[in-house]
Amino acid sequence: MSARLGVLKLAAVNIDGVLLADTFSPLIHRFIVGRGGTYSAEVERRIFSQRRALAGQALADAVPQQLTGEQALDAYFVERDAYLAEHPMEVTAGAEALLRRLRAAGLRTVCYGGLAKPHFDRHLGQYAELFDEPGYLCTDDCRPGLREITEHFGLRHGEVLFVDDVARVAEEAARLGAPFVGHPSRYEHCHQAELMRQAGVRHIVGSLDGIDDALLAELDAEAAAGREPVGAVRRP
Repeated sequence: MSARLGVLKLAAVNIDGVLLADTFSPLIHRFIVGRGGTYSAEVERRIFSQRRALAGQALADAVPQQLTGEQALDAYFVERDAYLAEHPMEVTAGAEALLRRLRAAGLRTVCYGGLAKPHFDRHLGQYAELFDEPGYLCTDDCRPGLREITEHFGLRHGEVLFVDDVARVAEEAARLGAPFVGHPSRYEHCHQAELMRQAGVRHIVGSLDGIDDALLAELDAEAAAGREPVGAVRRP
């Protein structure tokens, strides 16, 4: 049985790439490379966990064709919809168990991401009882959104644990002093794991099972001590 935590009050868990399988990395890679562009860590920095308008412009800038940001986004989502029609979205292995583990430890839970709430309802609605109201927060207007999520629940930054697949979010967590666990994509062309290591992310997991009771207790102790989420500890 999970031990109740003393400092952490809320776990905010990203949707795409954490609770849902990563489809953005491979599809963005295919979009760019398929049009003759070069895919790089810098491209990911400019696109991942950015506001929709900024990500669209970065996507357009990454290909040699003359596209506006909106045109690039429209083309990308057409390709994404076609891909998902043949390869349905999958819930990440261990997602339900993670949510139950977080709640057993006494944490409230919320999901967040850049797409509108129907995306959450469609793919994670079956687990709605495992989230606290409002269940999902769209952060497109306030990327990466950590400050806004914390304020929504009336908490301090050290009381909210964030779980995300993007290094930019980890950097913001470090700036705010918020506990963070990285769950970077294993897609072969994705740079987020290396970017997290470069950023000094302390806790990086290769699967959601890695966020176990022991790690939660460690994160809670670090939060109690005011320790920043840095130091590059990697778990299987």
